[in-house]
Amino acid sequence: MSFRTPSYRLHKPTGQAVVTIDDRDFYLGKHGTEASRNEYDRLIAEWLAAGRKLPVANDATVSELMVGFLKWADAYYVKDGEPTSEAALFRLSLAVLRKAYGHTQAKDFGPLALKTVRQAFIDAKLCRNEVNRRTRHIIRFFKWAVENELVPPSVHHGLKAVAGLRKGRTDVRESKPVKPVPDAFVDAVKPHVSRQVWAMIELQRLTGMRPGEVTIMRTMDLDTTGKVWEFIPHRHKTEHHDRDRLIFIGPRAQDVLRLWLKTDLGAYLFSPKEAEADRLAEMRRTRKTPVQPSQRNRSKTGQPKQFGDHYEVRAYYTAVNRGCDKANVPMWGPNRLRHNAATRLRREFGLDVARVILGHSSPAVTEVYAEVDREKALGVMGQIG
Repeated sequence: MSFRTPSYRLHKPTGQAVVTIDDRDFYLGKHGTEASRNEYDRLIAEWLAAGRKLPVANDATVSELMVGFLKWADAYYVKDGEPTSEAALFRLSLAVLRKAYGHTQAKDFGPLALKTVRQAFIDAKLCRNEVNRRTRHIIRFFKWAVENELVPPSVHHGLKAVAGLRKGRTDVRESKPVKPVPDAFVDAVKPHVSRQVWAMIELQRLTGMRPGEVTIMRTMDLDTTGKVWEFIPHRHKTEHHDRDRLIFIGPRAQDVLRLWLKTDLGAYLFSPKEAEADRLAEMRRTRKTPVQPSQRNRSKTGQPKQFGDHYEVRAYYTAVNRGCDKANVPMWGPNRLRHNAATRLRREFGLDVARVILGHSSPAVTEVYAEVDREKALGVMGQIG
């Protein structure tokens, strides 16, 4: 792919203006005329809009369009310089589309074809919510094609007419509801996880924050001036929707956090490097026999394991799952702790308060009601957090 803008040139044999894009010559009319300049500007604008490549012709197949879409998805679905899971999920959905309709001209793909792909998802025994999500992936793919003028707008319009599968009106299996983790199963893992992981578990239980929020806590993101502390994560799940995330931290959660606040305000509170140092120190403390000279002098092979400055969500899940295994309790993931908090808050203080504390916003809620809910949330977390 070229990163230099193709130049406007004179084709001496014909006297025409010419521009070469992706090894193809485009003749623009008489060199030096306003019309040729306008045609040059149009071609370059389309080339830039298509990601510095020529737009695919309208007779392109579904498979041909996928190449460009997946390049776009890999560049678009990125957060903090790291790819999110969304591009990988699109690949799973589009693989089924390619198998069934890869050689079909994209402009001919319609609602009945979409239903055929959806049936393939159903036949794969996916639950209703997952079938609907993957079907939306297909529609999103064709929306991208429309906005880049690779297929007629009627294609996307037709696909949007396919309604999602409704609960109770289809034989497709339902996903099992996510339930809170019994407190006994949570407490059982404490002896089998690091103190850093246990602190994160406790904070999630008390505040209802997401795993991706507790793992990136920093002192600089905390406002500790009030009775109820406030935590604003520097990144969160719904930031791309221009939503703010405010997490309330009551007295009990504050007691957990005080042990982890750092003078380096930008340092993450929960560090796997520190957890590993604690583990090695404990191994040395409990060692019953001295280290032999042969062991001290043994040359180390391979690269030492690298630990980040904060827990990745996947590593946090792995640590919890390992703790469940050692404690011999059913596996549970950190995100279920959010359900623990939600259930307790809804039961004791109502849905509105739970919605605000957990960060479940609605566009229909007015600013006045949001402020009332915020005051309720502050009062509640001052009592129970």
